[in-house]
Amino acid sequence: MKQFFKFVFATVVGIFLVSILFVVIIIGIVVAASGDKTVDLTSNSVLRIALNYPVVERTPNNPLAGLGFLGFDENKTVGLNDILANIKKAKTDDNIKGIFLDESYMLSGQATTEEIRNALIDFKKSGKFIVAYGEIYTQGFYYLASVADKVYINPKGIFEFHGFSSKIMFFKGALDKLGIEAQVIKVGTYKSAVEPFILDKMSDANRMQVNEYLGSLYDYFLTGISKSRKINKDSLFAIANNLKIQSAEDALKYKLVDGLKYKDELLDELKSRTGIDKKKNIKSIEIADYSNADGAKKDADTSGNANTRIAIVYASGEITGGEGSETSIGSDKISKTLRQLRLDDKVKAVVLRVNSPGGSALASDVIWREVMLTKKVKPVIVSMGDYAASGGYYIACAADSIIAEPNTITGSIGIFAILPNMQKFFNDKIGLTFDGVKTGKYADLGDVSRPLNPEERAILQSQVNRGYDDFTKAVANGRHKTQAYINSIGQGRVWTGTQAIKIGLVDRLGNINDAIRSAAKKAKISGYRLVSYPEQKSSFKNIGRSMTAEMRMSMLKSELGDNYKYYNQIKTVTQMLGVQARVPYEAEIK
Repeated sequence: MKQFFKFVFATVVGIFLVSILFVVIIIGIVVAASGDKTVDLTSNSVLRIALNYPVVERTPNNPLAGLGFLGFDENKTVGLNDILANIKKAKTDDNIKGIFLDESYMLSGQATTEEIRNALIDFKKSGKFIVAYGEIYTQGFYYLASVADKVYINPKGIFEFHGFSSKIMFFKGALDKLGIEAQVIKVGTYKSAVEPFILDKMSDANRMQVNEYLGSLYDYFLTGISKSRKINKDSLFAIANNLKIQSAEDALKYKLVDGLKYKDELLDELKSRTGIDKKKNIKSIEIADYSNADGAKKDADTSGNANTRIAIVYASGEITGGEGSETSIGSDKISKTLRQLRLDDKVKAVVLRVNSPGGSALASDVIWREVMLTKKVKPVIVSMGDYAASGGYYIACAADSIIAEPNTITGSIGIFAILPNMQKFFNDKIGLTFDGVKTGKYADLGDVSRPLNPEERAILQSQVNRGYDDFTKAVANGRHKTQAYINSIGQGRVWTGTQAIKIGLVDRLGNINDAIRSAAKKAKISGYRLVSYPEQKSSFKNIGRSMTAEMRMSMLKSELGDNYKYYNQIKTVTQMLGVQARVPYEAEIK
């Protein structure tokens, strides 16, 4: 028996020591990988851009990027901030002769794609080339690639050009089978975030608004391609509407691409453009690595007067209470950041970058208050990304000026609450019953084991009405409109940036750089330094959490494939309790 315990103890100690060694090795690898190593860049190089991952607002501070052999995502990701900075830098970098847009799927939203596309258009002013190539052209990638000097496709490649569609997943049938009733309290004819819980198809009002904003997005999409490719917009509409492009040859026939090439032929052309012998390899650098090339700016513009700063505050993701995370907007964190900047004399203006579908109405109001207070001290300019809707618009409306992309999704001024009634599920499906006592009439208000009674529903409706009144009042004050007018364009209705500027929800169309210039002009400063907030956490603070999160996400995506989006939607549904100011569903645009 004594020998047995010795063996067990030795085994446990051995496992412990091996675990410690493994962690030390991982930390060593991370330290080596995360060091700011300068990348050597030779002359006659090509900047390769392949965007096969969702483009976030800022490059993640991820110590595990590139550790594919340990089961993590092996691809380095780069945020929109560094993509734009790197394209701008390449414009004047003598070592960069051109840009190669390689096979990309553009998993980012349309406004993000628009910012990258505009940066490429500006790059072309240098006289340097842009060449695009793909075996598969999604509509998103083609919209980006259409600005290239030459667009090539594999002779057997796939070219998608068929118009936009938007699909919504409805849960009512599943809830009915489970015996769960979604008790909905809302304000807004168009506040259709609740529809998947109570209907099995789109309401007429929702169908109308989706038709209109999808039509606005599509019109802008066709206009951009028409201008770049010099093809009549009506002709493009007819080509897509009649599905005239069903092969690579069709894409060439209708002049949407410039040639059919295999990859080796494309590489030969790039060698020719850069003066490289065909027997040698192309000198290229990935856009993620270009951030560390000589002269690259890692986070923000560090030139200019250190005592004269413009702060860029990134508010990206769903709006929640508390600290939030790297992928959500925590009201505590953003509020604390704004208070800090308000008191910092070195910061002369604030650019609030909003990319959010909304979330908690309370958390949105908390952030709105800090934006309003900051505006009284120094200029606050909002730059909208893919989404700045519902709660995302709430936190933006107090700014001095709002700038959006034409294809930003915004508006959705409305409030709702969902409380499940799971009585039939508990009683009939799994045989559970409940009983108890209470000391007050409303002591168990919100109990999901029974339905709301009329008095309780009236109380919740009053709370939602009050939230909507606060929301529309805040927008009216911020936009210098009457509350009645805001109510008329509110009601939960979604607008594109192009539509929003016509109704006064947005001041002008433009990108984050336009917002920065506007902030400098408003503050009457020049020679300023850009500083980004909130501060990204150190690589080592979240290594354990990052490891488990990366592994879990990688496994889920691997197992579910394209169906991962449905898992993600269901996960979002489980978080939609309490009073919400959220964009109406996660619409998938194809």
